[in-house]
Order: sequence, then C-alpha cells, then structure tokens
Amino acid sequence: MDYMDNIRNKLALLPDLPGCYLMKNQEGTIIYVGKAKVLKNRVRSYFTGSHNGKTQRLVANIVDFEYIVTSSNMEALILECNLIKKHMPRYNVLLKDDKTFPYLKITNEAHPRLEVTRRVLKDKAKYFGPYPNSYAAQQTKKLLDRMYPLRKCGVMPKEVCLYYHMGQCLAPCEKEVPKSDYEEIIQNISSFLGGGHDAVKKDLQKKMQEAAEELYFERAKELRDQIMHIDAVMEKQKINTADTKDRDVFGYAVDKGWMCVQILYMRQGKMIQRHSSAFPFYGEAYSDFMSYVTQYYSDNPALPQEILLPDMASAGMQLPEAGSAPGQGSSGPAGGAMPSGQALMAALGAEDESEAGELPGEAAAAGEALAAAPAAAEAPGGDAAAEAAQEQEAAAEGTVDAAGGAAALQEWLGIKVLVPQRGLKKQMIGMACQNSRVALSEKFRLIERDEERTSGAAISLGQSLGLDSLNRIEAFDNSNIQGANPVSAMVVFIDGKPARKEYRKYKVRTVQGPDDYETMREVIRRRYERVLKENLPQPDLIVVDGGKGQISSAIDILQNELGLFIPVCGLVKDDKHRTAQLLVGDSAEPVSLARDSQEFYLLQRIQDEVHRFAITFHREQRGKSMVTSKLDSIPGIGDKRRKLLLKHFGSLKKIKEASVEDFRVLSIGEKLAGQILEALNDEEPSL
Repeated sequence: MDYMDNIRNKLALLPDLPGCYLMKNQEGTIIYVGKAKVLKNRVRSYFTGSHNGKTQRLVANIVDFEYIVTSSNMEALILECNLIKKHMPRYNVLLKDDKTFPYLKITNEAHPRLEVTRRVLKDKAKYFGPYPNSYAAQQTKKLLDRMYPLRKCGVMPKEVCLYYHMGQCLAPCEKEVPKSDYEEIIQNISSFLGGGHDAVKKDLQKKMQEAAEELYFERAKELRDQIMHIDAVMEKQKINTADTKDRDVFGYAVDKGWMCVQILYMRQGKMIQRHSSAFPFYGEAYSDFMSYVTQYYSDNPALPQEILLPDMASAGMQLPEAGSAPGQGSSGPAGGAMPSGQALMAALGAEDESEAGELPGEAAAAGEALAAAPAAAEAPGGDAAAEAAQEQEAAAEGTVDAAGGAAALQEWLGIKVLVPQRGLKKQMIGMACQNSRVALSEKFRLIERDEERTSGAAISLGQSLGLDSLNRIEAFDNSNIQGANPVSAMVVFIDGKPARKEYRKYKVRTVQGPDDYETMREVIRRRYERVLKENLPQPDLIVVDGGKGQISSAIDILQNELGLFIPVCGLVKDDKHRTAQLLVGDSAEPVSLARDSQEFYLLQRIQDEVHRFAITFHREQRGKSMVTSKLDSIPGIGDKRRKLLLKHFGSLKKIKEASVEDFRVLSIGEKLAGQILEALNDEEPSL
C-alpha cells in the first residue's frame, strides 16, 4: 500500500471535531502544523481542489499526517503554538523566539536593577514592553537611569562607584536603603513606562522652577536636561486617543506568497511604536496570521488591556490618499470613509458605533455565514462549479475564523480581544493593514532594485566587455607586509551577488619577498589546476587587483600552462585607494565606464570585498605568527607546550603578567618559567 492509499484511509476516519494536524514528509519529519475547528473538512482540503504555488509545494512533500483532537478552539490554538515551538516545522510561520522583542525589566531582588532583556522568565520581576527594537529599549533605559537611582552593577561592589556621585545610584553597597524608597521608585518607573510621562514631566518642571527660585542653578539645569531627554525619547508619540487604554492593534497583508504583520502599540492612549514582520507563508492566510499572534503572546508577560484583530476581509481595506478631504477617502467594508490617522485616533475614545460593530464570538461568525449563504446558492454554474464551491465551503468551515480565534485568544489570555466590524476601531485595523501592504510593496521594490544592482549590472558589464554572458566572476587580491606572511584570497560573485560559500584563502608557498606578480601566478595556477582536476565551474571573467603586470601573469598561467582562455581584467586604484579604472586583456586596454553606473558600482563592490577578505586573512596569519615566533624562540617550548600555555592563560599579555607560581599547574618548573617571563619581557627600551 503506497502512501496515498494510507492518506485516503486516514482521511475517511477524520472526526468532525476541533483539533490540530501535523503533516509529515518522507523522512517522518513534521513539516507543517495547523489547527481547525473541523478537522475532517480542513485536512481534506489539502488533498482536493487546486492550490496556489506555495501550498502546492507544501502538499507535494506530505506523505503522512497525524491529528490531535481538542475540546475547543482555544485548546487547538494553544496546542498549535506549543507544537510549532517544539517541532519548528519548515512551512509554518515561525516567530523565532522572544529574542525578537526586547523588554525592560525591574529585577525582583533586595536591591532591584533596571535592565534590558530578551529573555522572559517567571521570576516575579516586572517586565515592560515589548519594544520593537533594541535601540528603543536602550534609549528608554538610559533616560530612566538618569531619573531614578536604582543600582547599575550586576555584583555589589565594596565601595561606592561613579554612578553614586552622579546621583544615579542610592549606594546600597554602603548605605541602608529603606524598602519604601525602592517601592516608590518602582511605582514611578511603572507609571512612566505605562505612558504617564506627562505627569513626570510636570513634576520635573515644578522642581526645576523651585530650584531656580532658590538659586540652585546647577540642580535646575540637571532637571531641565531630564525634561529635554523625555521630550527626545517621546517625541514620536504624536497620535493620541481620548481614552487611556493600552491596546495592541494588528493588521496584515499578503502578496506573492509573503505575509506582513504590523503591530501598532498604544499605551495610555498614545501610539508609541510599531513593529513589522515579513515572512513567507504556505498555509491559509488567516490561520497563519492567527498562529503568529498566538506565538507572539505565548511568552509575552506585558499584556495590553485590549487587542484588536482584523477579520478575513480587512487585508483589502484602503486608506485615503494623502491630502484627501474628509469624506473623500476610500471606503472600507463597512462603507465609512477613512479619516486621517490623527483624526481617527483622537476620536477613538467615543465608544459609540465602534463597540456595536465588534464580534464577541461564534454568534457573529454564524450570522456572517447565514448572510453569505443565499449569495452562494444563487451563483450560476454546473455540477463541477457546485462541487468546487462545496469543497471550498468545507475547507472554509474547517478553519478557525476571526470570531472563533478572537474568542479563543480572549479565553486564553484573560483580556479583551475584539474583531471590529465598523467604526473607528475598524479603521485603526485598516491603518495597520495599509501599513502592512506598504511594507510588502516596499520589500518587493527593494528586491527589484537589488536585481537591477546585481544581475542587471552583471549583464551590462558583460555587454561592455563584449561577453555573451557574465554569470560567474572570480576576483583575486594579494596581501603582505614587506613580504612577511604573504597570502591571497579569492571571492566569487554569481549574477552580481557574493557567493560566500565559494570564497577561498591561499597561503603563498613558493614566493619569497614582496613579489606581487609571482604571487598572482602561483595562486592562479593553484586555483585553476583544481578547477580542471575536480571539474568545477569555470568563471566567465577573472578580476585581479592590479594593472598590466598582474593581468599578464594571470593570462600567462591560464593560456600557456593550463590551456584556459578565460577573459581577465584588472582593477586599478587611484592615489586615494579607490577603484579608478578597468583594464582588459594582455594589452591592458582601458574600458570606459561611467563612475555613477551600476556596472562601476559592481566592480567597486567586488574590489572592496576581495580586499577585505584578503586583509582579514592576512591579519589572522600575522597575529598567529607573532605569538608563535615569541614563544617558539624560547628553549624548552615546543608546539605542545605553546598551545598549552595559550589555552591556559588566554593570551601572550596574560602570560607576561603571570608569576612563576602560576606556571606550576602546567608542570612547568621555576627555571623554565623564569626563562619564559624573561624572554617575553625582554623588550628594547624606548629612546
């Protein structure tokens, strides 16, 4: 019985219950995990009907599946999240882990600290966030460090440090700090991070005026600086709402097999940041979106008061063009014109039509299904169309819909999760979805520009050189200091992009002294002898760093020794060490390229990359040789003892700073230890 017979038999036994399914490949590896409110309908949909390209790629790799029945959509949602984290399936949307999002943390210690962390632990500490990037978290921490004097050190020192003298630490290392002081500071920080920085700012302004009136101008200046720092960190918080709820607003968009999810963070009625994630997806769009949301909150201790989710149609909403007048914007599904971001945020506090249009759970989903049924029944078509419609309807019934997903999340997280159907909250969702579409469009435009800069530039360069094709370029550069530690390096560019796995390093073996021509001859010989011997792909163009001498050396080896007729060009630098001219052939004829052309930029990238690679390799070799020569010149130190010394002490500097007694653990006696220290510290006195 082949695997398709096995799948058919399993499909016939699927239950009409909610749960999770695990798709497996030929090796038995789990490649996709999904959830469904009706397993029978959802799993069958993978093996019937037509699919888009990405889903076809997933289905083509499925040879078996398993399923786990749950008692509710909520259990299916949580189980899916846990299974994805455990198995990391190839075709699932993966929120890698909580390292994606930094948090601010007030530690649960006798003397608490404020720190930035990417690890969320159940340690009774207070977490604030998540922040969309590390810079935002670090800047906020830097501001709070100036304002609230919590300790900064990881290990308590024996005496006060500079932070105490700067007024940024209470010095618990030397002084007794009452618990009430810490409680007040933690409360102030919590209030500040919760969006109450306006109150903090007013308090600082009051203290600044009092200090100025009492002629404490230095203190007044410090307070003024703190106010300026608050303004600098919070300057992006321009969009306000009339209420003071903490909200996470989600939106998503899909295009060309990619999904972009946008999260708008609103704290204390202020939009403080947004986070954007773009990734390929292989399953049903809304299910994969809900999978992302579930993973996002599975390790997030800093929950908002309210979560706003889009419905399945929201990805099609449009915002008005910039500058359009009120009432002239594009209409969303509810038919209402979309106001500007500032207007809709400011008006959000009015809980009029917004609340009435939110889906609380399964009842609204059932209503939508009943409303859609007559339209489906009236659709024209023959038996094939009706059968296809039935299959599509069954597949849709099998998925976790917007209302069901929201209800499951609300039950799991214990906070309000809404799917707005009209009003201002719906328009907020539309703004998040529009941001997602813009981000995806920008991503694809950047890819197109990258193609123009890479493969397009390679094609144009090939035309300038009279080559039929220019797919593979191999470039060489030599590096040494007055002949010492001579090395060479090769980089490979395929279709204008670096292929780093094919880079190669060479230690020069036969050349003595700083002879760049002979070094080029040796390296070209070694590279293309291997190409011929191992039948490796040959380049369409070889680029050497240098002029006529380097080009001639390379051509001589290729044509006269190896019988290869590969075009060779050289890149000449100006007196400022910048790419200046392209020379081609044994006669080193210059090729005219505009300095602002993509072809010239490609040559610059190639030359910079091969130079960087060669210099890095040369520094590695030079560093090793310096250590080796100093230790190997000492009688009684061989290769084994040298490695033992470096492993134990870590560096040559640490060996020089060691005492004779420190060598005993390595079974090195007092006499040899003295010789080592004497040799390493025997430096010429400076004049």
